[in-house]
Amino acid sequence: MNIGEPSKLNTNPEDSPETILRLFVYGTLKRGYWNHQRFCAQARSIEQAVVWGRLYHLHAGFPAIEVPEGLILARGSVDPLADARRQQEIGTPCFGRPTGDWNLIHGELVTFTDPQRDLPPIDRLEGFRPGGHSMYQRVMVAVLCGRTSIPAWTYWIPCPPYAERVASGQWLRP
Repeated sequence: MNIGEPSKLNTNPEDSPETILRLFVYGTLKRGYWNHQRFCAQARSIEQAVVWGRLYHLHAGFPAIEVPEGLILARGSVDPLADARRQQEIGTPCFGRPTGDWNLIHGELVTFTDPQRDLPPIDRLEGFRPGGHSMYQRVMVAVLCGRTSIPAWTYWIPCPPYAERVASGQWLRP
């Protein structure tokens, strides 16, 4: 499956693998949306990508995705470097269609080179608090970028309350 131009996942040789962290974004963190400049302007690269899930528009005015439990490769922690290392250890995940009523969710794969600087502000924005009450959970899933399946973190809400499903898989500015 090709969703656009070939992937440019190569990183700067000065970046060590454990400092690379990839994040799949599908809403207000995407280019052109209100949280992008503040939280993603320092990204090494941003590319079109997709994940399997269900996209919802929350009544609060922003989106959420639900991903199949069986596709979660890892759960986020309080340690950005440990999460970056875990991402590197996963290897190439399978990007197969899950059983059930799931759609391809369109978004962007954002690559950061300083997880300790870049991830905590986004975790706070998303209300992710490992071990505590969280609005969103940060989980690692397979992301398809061009023809390449790679592991990336994303934020999800299981069965979001007060939400309307977006069948197109593309969240657009309300």
